[in-house]
Amino acid sequence: MTGLQAGLKNRHLTMIAIGGVIGAGLFVGSSSGIATAGPGILLSYALVGTLVVLVMRMLGEMSAANPTSGSFSAHADRALGRWAGFSIGWLYWFFWVVVLAVEATAGATILESWIPAVPQWGWALIVMLVLTATNLVSVGSYGEFEFWFAGIKVVAIGAFIVVGALAIFGVLPGVHSDKASFGNLSDHGGFLPHGPGAILTGVLLVVFSFMGSEIATLAAGESENPQQAVTKSTNSIIWRIAVFYLGSILVVVSLVPWNDPTIKEKGSYVAALDSLGIAHAGQIMNFIVLTSVLSCLNSGLYTASRMAFSLGERGDAPKMFARTTSRGVPRAAIIASVLFGFVAVFFNYKFPDSVFLFLVNSSGAVALFVWLVICFSQLRMRKIIQAEAPEKLVVKMWLYPYLTWAAAGVIVFVLGYMLTDTEHDGRETVLLSLLVAAVVLIVALVKEKVSGGRTAVTAESAATAPDEVKTR
Repeated sequence: MTGLQAGLKNRHLTMIAIGGVIGAGLFVGSSSGIATAGPGILLSYALVGTLVVLVMRMLGEMSAANPTSGSFSAHADRALGRWAGFSIGWLYWFFWVVVLAVEATAGATILESWIPAVPQWGWALIVMLVLTATNLVSVGSYGEFEFWFAGIKVVAIGAFIVVGALAIFGVLPGVHSDKASFGNLSDHGGFLPHGPGAILTGVLLVVFSFMGSEIATLAAGESENPQQAVTKSTNSIIWRIAVFYLGSILVVVSLVPWNDPTIKEKGSYVAALDSLGIAHAGQIMNFIVLTSVLSCLNSGLYTASRMAFSLGERGDAPKMFARTTSRGVPRAAIIASVLFGFVAVFFNYKFPDSVFLFLVNSSGAVALFVWLVICFSQLRMRKIIQAEAPEKLVVKMWLYPYLTWAAAGVIVFVLGYMLTDTEHDGRETVLLSLLVAAVVLIVALVKEKVSGGRTAVTAESAATAPDEVKTR
């Protein structure tokens, strides 16, 4: 048993941090948000983006002080109790293995449209097997694949913003679009055509596309300088969200009127490219979406396996999950995660409207649960760090504890508002997610009672120090 190794380079961590905020949901899911809230969807993205910035700042504070593959689960373990670390760790693992099935199916759909000779289930199997193999080789191979996947996403979004901005200002060579104008933000029923309430509905539709921002803090534990990596990714998240989310969505709703039917028919980004007369816009976006799907699948498998590894280290999962190969790969944790992913893919093909729909809805609110746990963990962990090692507070949450409490309040409000949403399955998602969370919590409490209430892990076991990562 060699433990995890520092196999991720700085360029890997940079792209993992940037790519983590660009999910396939941005390309695929933004059209329904625009149709629901109009140009006001920008406020929805801004609200959720602000919340994510605050939550990632809290996580950055804790992870810079104690970098670990368990990230917020390990922090919750120490700050709130073993029940919290166990519960949120397993819920997070559950979320990502379900995502594996969702993304594998989405990628297979695109690939089948290009090469129909291979059935959709065959493409899903191929994609899962290839990315499982890369994760099993070494953490460096995961980092290399993610570097290129994320790079393609970043270049694509950047090019889209530049081309769109040139068109909006009327200086794009060879392209004439009489629709492109900032006037589209107010000319078709106003900036909020469906009223202010649509902003909150938009929040429900876009909040889950931000999941993945925290991956960099998990991956930092396998880098050469975890503290520096966490600090860098935490400090850069503001511009990443501002550019990739707000920037690209602003371009979309400026190029095409929000009520243009092509937004829902083709997707927001394809409609925007089509409006400029760019040839093969649909296939271009399919390639970019496929890249995003593969990136999410790659990171999802990595993230799920590292959370399983951390749970195994802390005795909250089978001990074999904490065993690693000579290359520092937690093989059993990866295989267990991908096997559940395969089962979920099977359910998607055999029982899409029953079993698989339950899996998706019951994991849907986990992102909000994770963010809420991060808030409460940081409130407690700040005091622990200040008492034991104040020099480790290289990243600090702004206006502590007021902004932390404000963020927690917003998350609770969003969960409450989702309970009133029957049109977009918000109520069902929250209720089923709470049901699964309750089951996991009961297991955690029973386990803690049976084991005699073992005390929370120490700082040393909750976090892997940089030199320990290389030697153990």
